[in-house]
Amino acid sequence: MKKITESTSNHDHLDQMSTQELLANMNFEDQKVALAVNEQISSIEAFVDACYLRMQKGGRLFYIGAGTSGRLGVVDASECPPTFGIDHGIVVGIIAGGDVAIRKAVEFAEDDTEQGWKDLEKYAINSNDTVVGIAASGTTPYVLAALKKAREHGLLTGGITCNPGSPLALQSEFAIVPEVGPEFVTGSTRMKSGTAQKLVLNMISTSLMIKLGKVKGNKMVDMQLSNDKLIDRGIKMIMSEIPVSYEVASELLKEYGSVRKAVDHFNA
Repeated sequence: MKKITESTSNHDHLDQMSTQELLANMNFEDQKVALAVNEQISSIEAFVDACYLRMQKGGRLFYIGAGTSGRLGVVDASECPPTFGIDHGIVVGIIAGGDVAIRKAVEFAEDDTEQGWKDLEKYAINSNDTVVGIAASGTTPYVLAALKKAREHGLLTGGITCNPGSPLALQSEFAIVPEVGPEFVTGSTRMKSGTAQKLVLNMISTSLMIKLGKVKGNKMVDMQLSNDKLIDRGIKMIMSEIPVSYEVASELLKEYGSVRKAVDHFNA
C-alpha cells in the first residue's frame, strides 16, 4: 500500500525559503484540505446517521488514536460537555499512552496491540456504543487492534484516515478518507492530515449534538455557564428568544441555570 501521507512534499528547499514563502506555500497546501473533506461528506453522513441511531438508545461515542490523532479526538470529546451540556462520558477521547500522552509523547504506545481494547473496556463498553479509530496513516497498531475487537463485540466502527486502501479504511464499517496529499514537511501529518481530521471530528460531533436536540435554531442553548463571557452570551440568547430586558434575562438564567430552561419556563 502506498502511503500518501508519507509521500515526498510538493515543495523542496524549505530551509532556503523566506518567511513569506514558507507561509504562502503552507497556506496553499492547506486550501486543499476543505476540498478533500468535501469529497467525504456522503461517507460522514452515513456514519453520523448510523451513530445517531445508537446514541438515541443511550449509546456513547468513543474516539481512539495515538499521537496527534489521539490528541485531536481528546480535544473534540472534551469540548462537547461545555458546548452542548452533555454529561462527561457520552463522547470520550482515548489516546495511546493515557492522558500523559496528551502533552508528552509516550514511546511505542502506538505499537501496543493489546492496550487499545483494554482502554476501551475501562468504560464498560458495550454493543450500543460506537468507536471511531483515528490515524492519518491508517496503520497504527494500537488503533487497528482496538477497532478489530470492537467489531468482534458488535460495536459500530468508523475510521478517519488520509490514506485510501489503508488497513484502517478496510477495517472500519464506515471509512472516512480525506485525501489531502503529501504534507508540506514530508510525513508531518500534524499539518494537512491533522487539519482534515479536526474538520471531520467537528462535523461528526456537532451534527450529532444538533440531531440529539442540543441546539435550538443556531444557538447552544444547553451550554455550560462556566465563565462571564458565556453567561453574557446566555443572557443575550434568552433576550433573542423572549421579550425581556438584560436584567430580567440575567435573573432567569441565574435561577434556572440554562438558556433552554429559562426560555421554557417563561413560555410555559
